[in-house]
Amino acid sequence: MKLLSSGRDGDIFELSPDLVLRKTRDGRSIAHEARIMRFVEEHGYPVPHIEEVRNDGTEIVMERIDGPTMLDAMVLPWKLSEQLRSLADLHDRLHAIEAPDWLPEMPGGGDRLLHLDLHPLNVLMSTTRGPVVIDWPNARRGDPMADVALTFALITCARIPVPRPIAVALGAVRTPVVRRAFARRYEGARFYEWVEQMALLKCFDRNMEPDEVDALEKLAHRAATRA
Repeated sequence: MKLLSSGRDGDIFELSPDLVLRKTRDGRSIAHEARIMRFVEEHGYPVPHIEEVRNDGTEIVMERIDGPTMLDAMVLPWKLSEQLRSLADLHDRLHAIEAPDWLPEMPGGGDRLLHLDLHPLNVLMSTTRGPVVIDWPNARRGDPMADVALTFALITCARIPVPRPIAVALGAVRTPVVRRAFARRYEGARFYEWVEQMALLKCFDRNMEPDEVDALEKLAHRAATRA
């Protein structure tokens, strides 16, 4: 099988023009993630269709989605605002869905379905279906503001994995554009309370670089003054 891409804990192989095989390297089961994706698809949300779960849940056969990531579509600064509005719309569509009882619950309560990693690298811009959301292992039941706040913190503070000239151009407009697309849509004390909490929580993610952690801590402090 042809290797299409690799992540931190698994690989994706080509099975056919329409299907891919996602396989974990450490034998970890991803059957729970497949169950979540089937649930959200049943509610009309754009995810890859799950065809089959194999080998005790360590392999998933699913729909192949062709197209760039949303981040790729953002590398032109004048496209940034449009894509961020689309990302916020994906949040709103997801949070209209009541989460199943079998999902773990976030602290603070709430009954909505949360992705908790819904950022531009986890949205594929399908040439036939439009935006499709991938990577669901963090999904929880809870307050929509937790999901929105985490995305706001990530796209405000995370390093942009693009060539430096593009990163500089995006960096010059990123913060005000992100604020317009997210903060103004969800303006209120609860939004900033959740930004503080989720930014501080993300600081403990071992995948975050020191400069990103520093930016998250500063964001949390600013949010605390507005909550």
